[in-house]
Amino acid sequence: MPKPLPNFERMMTLINEVFDTRKDPNQLQVSQKEMKKLEKIHPATLSEFADENGPVVWVLIIPTITAVMDSFLSGKISEKDILTKTKPGEKYTCIYLCSVTTLPEYRGKGISKKLCLDAIQAICKDHPIETLFVWPFTKEGENLAASLAKECRLPLRVYAEK
Repeated sequence: MPKPLPNFERMMTLINEVFDTRKDPNQLQVSQKEMKKLEKIHPATLSEFADENGPVVWVLIIPTITAVMDSFLSGKISEKDILTKTKPGEKYTCIYLCSVTTLPEYRGKGISKKLCLDAIQAICKDHPIETLFVWPFTKEGENLAASLAKECRLPLRVYAEK
C-alpha cells in the first residue's frame, strides 16, 4: 500500500485541531459514504487544490434548502443532520459553507476563495441560491464567508453556538 502524501497527513491534523470532529458527534465527518452522497447532491460540493505533496486546500460546500438550514440555526438539528436531511435532486435554495481547510503556507494567496467561488458559481448555475450560511470556527473563516457573500451578492447567515 502506498504511503500517504505528507500534505494529506498535515491536512487531517489541521482538521482535527480546528474542527475537533472526533470529539463532537454532531459535526459532519466526511467518510466515503458521505462523499458519495455529496457527489449526488452536486459535483461542486467537494473541491481540492494540491501540489506535488498532495492536498493543500479542501473545500466542502453543501447546497440544501432553507428549511434545513433554519432548523440548524435554531438548534433543532445538528450539522451532521444537514447532510442527512438534504436530498439529491431537490431544488436547493441556499449553500452551507461547511469547511475550508488550508495549509498555513498557502493562506492569503486567494486559492481558498477561488475554490469556494468556483463551487458556489457552479451550484448557482443549477439552483436558485438565495443565501449563504456558515458556522465559522476561526476569524479567517468568518472573513472568508463575508467576502464570498459580498462577491456572490448573497445574504450571509451565521450560526453561533448557544
